[in-house]
Amino acid sequence: MAILQLPESQNVEFKESWRDEYLKWVCGFANAYGGYIYIGVADVSRQIIGVADSKRLMEDIPNKIVTNLGIVADVNLKQADGLDYIEIIVSPSNIPISYKGVYHYRSGSTKQELKGAALQDFLLRKLGKTWDNVSLEEATIEDIDRESIEYFLRKGIAAQRIPESLLSASTDEILMSLQLIDSEGKLKNAAILLFGNNPAKYFHSVEFKIGRFGKDESDLIIQDVVGGNIIQMADKVMNILRAKYLVSPVRFEGMQRFESLEIPIEALREILYNAIAHKNYMGAAIQMHVYDDRIEIWNDGNLPEGYTEDTLYSSHPSVPRNPAIANVMFKAGFIDTWGRGYRKIYTGFKNNGLPIPTVGNHFSGVQIVIERTVFNRLNPNVGSDVGNNVGSDVGNNVGSDVGNNVGNDAVTATQKKIAERYNSIREIIKGNPFITAAQLAKILSVADRTIERDIAKMQEAGVLIREGDKNGGRWIIIK
Repeated sequence: MAILQLPESQNVEFKESWRDEYLKWVCGFANAYGGYIYIGVADVSRQIIGVADSKRLMEDIPNKIVTNLGIVADVNLKQADGLDYIEIIVSPSNIPISYKGVYHYRSGSTKQELKGAALQDFLLRKLGKTWDNVSLEEATIEDIDRESIEYFLRKGIAAQRIPESLLSASTDEILMSLQLIDSEGKLKNAAILLFGNNPAKYFHSVEFKIGRFGKDESDLIIQDVVGGNIIQMADKVMNILRAKYLVSPVRFEGMQRFESLEIPIEALREILYNAIAHKNYMGAAIQMHVYDDRIEIWNDGNLPEGYTEDTLYSSHPSVPRNPAIANVMFKAGFIDTWGRGYRKIYTGFKNNGLPIPTVGNHFSGVQIVIERTVFNRLNPNVGSDVGNNVGSDVGNNVGSDVGNNVGNDAVTATQKKIAERYNSIREIIKGNPFITAAQLAKILSVADRTIERDIAKMQEAGVLIREGDKNGGRWIIIK
């Protein structure tokens, strides 16, 4: 029994006999990185079982490849233990190849039929182009927002990546210097995405959707959609996240008060810029799901061929999906061009003692998942443990009701009064989670400092958490 000895490879297929449908595999290899197909070899065992009609196949297969695909492949007759088998060597093609009008592509160990946005992206790349560099015939300079241009200039000058002299340049001159206008004076897709006053006029998916969910996707609590051009999108998203979706635990060093976002800010910015810069803008909107235990960020467009989580978190070359967009974001100081983005994310989480986010292909895009370690540290199984944390102030048996049973064990009238105020705070916040400490103090007829002290105690106990910043955030009661 002869076994075909070959090194492990994702670019090899084994077929026991020839079928014309295997021209799809030839097509897929030609459109990707080339590959080998062995006819007369068992798939799993790689046992050579041979073909009975090798002479006819040696004539038919090359002719069918030329006739149906328009390419030439090396077709070789091989022998082992008196058995004939056939080797087909497919070279990568510089032009797109279709079989009966369908474009096939070999990705990893699977064959895919390219459709829609994926097909358009593939065809452009085969022609040496990218979608963001394609000219947009209908667009004019009136579609460009000058304020967004000036925002970019301020950022780029501060990052020392563009000269101050551009401040006095016209919009046309700036766009030309960024290669966002073609030789005929037409704006490119990237120009509208980056600086357009209404990109949605031309592209339907220039959005960043944010949703706050409970334990699963069926429990939507609040949502926001950030639109507009993408040069300012990360800043807008960051402001909304800090105000409404993420917690900022409070800590004191002496008399100094500090609030730190639950996710390292620089790492979060890197994640946002990655999603925006490398998105497939012919596909769906960017989506961010904020759950109790995790955050999922998904953008359309898979990782570069052969890239995995290990690749991203180690040294690797930069392979931008949208080189024109990436170039502008680099000049603005938002990203670099050395493929270091994910290593910055890794370092940011590691230095803060947080689990490293997982990242990989998910459906037709890339998903990064962040554990909400800090949020869950503030929100354990509160229940009976709450009373132990608050006990010295509100009594021993506070438990899950935060003071309902204080009366039985209250040592003093003051403790009972504090417990009652805690309950009042809970009920008021339930009715209005966006209420301020000053408003609470006014309703309860106590000093602002008293309410601030009460809130701090409730936060320490894990009964109350803050999502967002001081001015635009909201309170969440943990039951």
